[in-house]
This record gives sequence, structure tokens and C-alpha cells, in this order.
Amino acid sequence: MTYYSPQLIQTMRDALDTAMSKVPMDHAIPGLKAHLAEFILHAAAQGLTSYDSLVVAASDQIQTIISALT
Repeated sequence: MTYYSPQLIQTMRDALDTAMSKVPMDHAIPGLKAHLAEFILHAAAQGLTSYDSLVVAASDQIQTIISALT
């Protein structure tokens, strides 16, 4: 199991909140948030640990996820 420091967990939460703020309100559903969280976790597991890189990793997937969920 991968261990994340409390600081990185907070950074991932902040990145998720920022990415969700970029989602159009009519698409801001719990499933989308869960998918974005998965992308952030995957990015962190690959070594991307800065706030900016995690936001980009999630934000780059928004349209793809919306298309898949609708």
C-alpha cells in the first residue's frame, strides 16, 4: 500500500477542490469528483506531488470524464 504524508494528502485535497471548481456546475456530480480524485491519486503515485502538477493532472481529464459520464 502506498503511504502519503499528511501534507501531501492536504495538497491532493486542495488540488481536487481546485479541479472541481473548473467543472461546469451542471456536470459537478459525485461520480466526476471520484474520477478526478483517482487521477490525482494516480499522479501522486507516479511522483507528481506539487499542487500545480496535481491540478493539471486532474483538470486535463475533466472533458474526457464528462463525455464518459454523459
